[in-house]
Amino acid sequence: MLDINRLRMLVELSRRGTLSAVADALSYSKASVSQQLSALERDVGVPLLRRVGRGVQLTPQGAVLVEQAIGILDQLEHAEVAVAESLTEVTGTVHIAVFQTAAHALLPPALLALQQQHPSLRVDVAECDPETSLDGVASRDFDLMLAEQYPGRTRPINADLDRVVLTHDAITLARRPGSTPASDAAAALWATRDEPWVLEPAGTASRAWAEQLCRTAGFEPDVHFEVADLTTHIRLIRAGLAVGLLPELVWAGDDPTVAVTPLPGAPRREVFSSARRVSAASPAIRAVRQALAEAAAVILPDDA
Repeated sequence: MLDINRLRMLVELSRRGTLSAVADALSYSKASVSQQLSALERDVGVPLLRRVGRGVQLTPQGAVLVEQAIGILDQLEHAEVAVAESLTEVTGTVHIAVFQTAAHALLPPALLALQQQHPSLRVDVAECDPETSLDGVASRDFDLMLAEQYPGRTRPINADLDRVVLTHDAITLARRPGSTPASDAAAALWATRDEPWVLEPAGTASRAWAEQLCRTAGFEPDVHFEVADLTTHIRLIRAGLAVGLLPELVWAGDDPTVAVTPLPGAPRREVFSSARRVSAASPAIRAVRQALAEAAAVILPDDA
């Protein structure tokens, strides 16, 4: 009988491309991954991998086994869900990947509610960027992830993952407290063309969206600060050292501590969750999603 852990390593290799990436994802050494895949080849009786330069590539037989292994892993998850659904109490562990503002605003009230409603349920949380989180859910590193999507931008679609919209929050122009309000949203944005900006690092969805917004308004933002932490954004803006764009969720329902002005078109960011379709019916995942939705409804009660 083929070893499940070895099959998972083979599936991960097909997704991640290198032995090193598989080792990092599954917390093994590269040598151990290589040894386990060699053992799987012996169990199957045919070569599953071939050397290509410094890397490896699946043989046709390896590709066939990957397809079958994915189905086997899915069936195991179906079995786990069926057992969980037979219980009268929500139990187990849900591994969640979240982005910063969701962790700041939604997690505390959601986790408190889960402790009261489902004391036998454990929730483990890791902060990750949405791109890493999506890959992590697909490869079973996480059970559920929260991600953001900016207006006019889409994320890659993975047919194995579902998508449930949690909430929407407004994105606003943020300036130091006491800033003179502009006559309208377009004028407020244009007025920042010569000011220093704080934005998230290049390559992030929020940075690309912010730059496009400014370019549409007719200027290139003068980025003095590239910072991923939005708490730092707030402090820089509050001190009058920069202007920036902040999503409504960053305030977690409290009053803003900087001057916020609507942007042209009143853009709103979408916050959604994704889970593997084979495990989305799990009572534990449903309970976590319900708690997150209730937390979002309190913080952003006017969401459509």
